[in-house]
Amino acid sequence: MSLPIQPISPLDGRYSAAVSALGEHLSEAGLNRARVRVEVEWLIYLTDHELFGSVRLDHEELRQLREFAAEFGQTEIDELATLEATTRHDVKAVEYLVRRKLADLGLTSVAELTHFASTSEDINNLSYAITISAAIREVWLPKFRTVIEALRSAAVEMRDDAMLAHTHGQPATPTTMGKEFAVFVYRLERILSQIEATEYLGKFSGATGTFAAHLAADAAQDWPAISNEFVTSLGLTWNPLTTQIESHDWQAELYSRVSHANRVLHNLCTDVWTYISMGYFRQIPQAGATGSSTMPHKINPIRFENAEANLELSSALLDSLGATLVTSRLQRDLTDSTTQRNIGVALGHSLLALDNIERGLKEIDLSQDALAADLDGNWEILGEAIQTVIRAEITAGRSSIVDPYAILKDLTRGKRVGQAELVEFIDGLDIGDDAKARLRVLTPATYAGLATNLVDYIAR
Repeated sequence: MSLPIQPISPLDGRYSAAVSALGEHLSEAGLNRARVRVEVEWLIYLTDHELFGSVRLDHEELRQLREFAAEFGQTEIDELATLEATTRHDVKAVEYLVRRKLADLGLTSVAELTHFASTSEDINNLSYAITISAAIREVWLPKFRTVIEALRSAAVEMRDDAMLAHTHGQPATPTTMGKEFAVFVYRLERILSQIEATEYLGKFSGATGTFAAHLAADAAQDWPAISNEFVTSLGLTWNPLTTQIESHDWQAELYSRVSHANRVLHNLCTDVWTYISMGYFRQIPQAGATGSSTMPHKINPIRFENAEANLELSSALLDSLGATLVTSRLQRDLTDSTTQRNIGVALGHSLLALDNIERGLKEIDLSQDALAADLDGNWEILGEAIQTVIRAEITAGRSSIVDPYAILKDLTRGKRVGQAELVEFIDGLDIGDDAKARLRVLTPATYAGLATNLVDYIAR
């Protein structure tokens, strides 16, 4: 017995609740809704300008046509599938669907203005720009901003929580957990501003980007100006120089930026995962959740692990999209047609990761006790402070010590040194009394520099 039809992608199955909003824009139905809109708006533009003897549509006719485009739903999806089964061409099927609607509305007199002087890519490139723009602005960016704000709140909350830093995996000059989270906020906000500034380009210039058919129909019109006005009326930026296709450079730029955001978030996930493994964060038990099928004590950091994997998948797809979409043989090939159908998959994995990060951040709690214990067990990190103070004292003429770095290296490198030993060492140094006093009261927990203040750069 055969199994019922199941989605191949987990984005359409297991994880659909987290990413379904993208489907409104980046599904086949979302693309066709945009195609219908472009076809309808182009016909309206031509009649509004009374080109080729057409007359302006009245208010009710405009309302019905735009409503048809806006409310494109299951009935239209089914009808379009029937048409495409015959045409074997998706955009031609959309044209016929619009023509049928014109006939229903008694507007057959302007039916030949449907898809007028347009190549399929004129419709497609505008439709993709519309749907990608909406998906980014209405779905992906809001979730991205939510994660940034969660990180900002955590950074401010933990700004004073000193912790031992680890460079090369080894104990290093302390910082605060808040400052480390602030680093990620600052990085992500730079990328956010770049993504928000994305230009969504569109072309509308015929089979090879030359307006040849347009001029053949009416050489008196300023077709580039008409094209510019129409494209910008859709909320897009006009591209005047193209082949049959819009060159997709803006898509490559966008996907590179989203992929960059993914990689910074991946860095966040690996860091948080590591802090959890070190005990710096406690995981908050979730009611009914199981960490291991055999080890009852376990709480696994699944949110951050799931996010890592999905960020990797997203970036792999986005990198491929950005690398391949910018190339088209001569004036047109169809490699971009199937490639662009995976944009929703690429953004879906990123959106799923963002959702897991947002949820994961709510399921961890800082362990000040673990931070304090780790700091108290690593007094040797103050060797940096001591040798730096000695250098300043030598320069000021208050010390005759030679090579302070070497002296502290001998004292601390590869060794455990406690507070008493360091104080005894400081008391025996040839430095001024003020310098000794400053060093005596210094502890790993207070040796975090301006970490607390640096959080102000991202605080609101």
